[in-house]
Amino acid sequence: MTFPSGRHFLQIPGPSNVPGRILQAIGQPTIDHRGPEFQKLSEEVLVGLRRIFKTSRPVLVFPTSGTGAWEASLLNTLSPGDKVLMFETGHFATLWYNMAKKFGLEVDFVPTNWRQGADPQIVEDKLKEDVENRIKAVCIVHNETSTGVTSRIAEIRNAIDQVDHSALFMVDTISSLGSIDYRHDEWKVDVTVGCSQKGLMLPPGLGMNAVSDKALEASKTNSFKRHFWDWSDMLKTNEQYLYPSTPCTNLLYGLKESIKMLEEEGLENVFARHDRFGEATRRAVRAWNLEILCENPQEYSSVLTAVMMPEGKGADQLRKVILENFNMSLGNGLGKVADRVFRIGHLGDLNDLSLIGTLAGVEMGLQCGGIEHAKGGVEAAMQFLCEQRP
Repeated sequence: MTFPSGRHFLQIPGPSNVPGRILQAIGQPTIDHRGPEFQKLSEEVLVGLRRIFKTSRPVLVFPTSGTGAWEASLLNTLSPGDKVLMFETGHFATLWYNMAKKFGLEVDFVPTNWRQGADPQIVEDKLKEDVENRIKAVCIVHNETSTGVTSRIAEIRNAIDQVDHSALFMVDTISSLGSIDYRHDEWKVDVTVGCSQKGLMLPPGLGMNAVSDKALEASKTNSFKRHFWDWSDMLKTNEQYLYPSTPCTNLLYGLKESIKMLEEEGLENVFARHDRFGEATRRAVRAWNLEILCENPQEYSSVLTAVMMPEGKGADQLRKVILENFNMSLGNGLGKVADRVFRIGHLGDLNDLSLIGTLAGVEMGLQCGGIEHAKGGVEAAMQFLCEQRP
């Protein structure tokens, strides 16, 4: 087997590329997680995360993937038999729904065609009908990683307010945090779920809950049993910038560097960069005469673009051709869109040349794989990037 020269293009929508500065930070010697040096690190991280989530309230960090952070959001706020409102916007929304069902929650799971986000009007209508206030939470995935569709969180918050409903508002930002504009406090979100391996540019291993006062009050009276996921234990030890169990010390070093990098660029600049890369990618897809899975331009994702294959052609075979010939990984289709779409990740540690290299790999793959398409996708993206320089 010959050595593949050049770097591997990891263009899946997470885990994303880990930049050198973060790798170096993670590579520091492990320190005493009960000592003063760690407390200083922990303080910088826990305070810094509030700025990333745009909240003045606590952010809790668990040594887990986003799945664990999902679990913590449910177990700390709800009780068995509670009713929640969720939307089938894609594969990961479905997984969150499956988790809720396993815990004995009653879920009103609104179906979609996986090409649209959660509809604010349906949220309003459902809550209007709930005159007995049985719905205890509205749970929305902000950016559905399987489809490249974002839900309009501010509009959904407004829909909840229009009805003056008491339901908690929970939002999954696993693939949007640090990449797409998000405002925990301003949008009055009660629990925001996040993780380390997407826009924060870290390896997997950290799951997060940003919590409101309303959510904390709910956690004092709900009846789900929990131990590892208990917010109260975490908050008590966080007062001293410590943790109730062993934290991922070296990942916290990396998280400190991640926060520093995001703020050096400026969060608004980070969001604008992702918006620009998303639009450049979509222009390339249209130039190839291929179809974007997301139907509503208001809901286009700036983190990834899911591209539909021509009828009779498999996305997995195309991904295989691209990996074997050009050493580039693209995201596969999941759930209902398995083998029907491929996903181009354009998030995290990415610049113009990285994106153009990615799109060139896709265009060469389409040609080598015998996929009917028009030429000029890379050129269309280059023209847009040159015209819309930051």
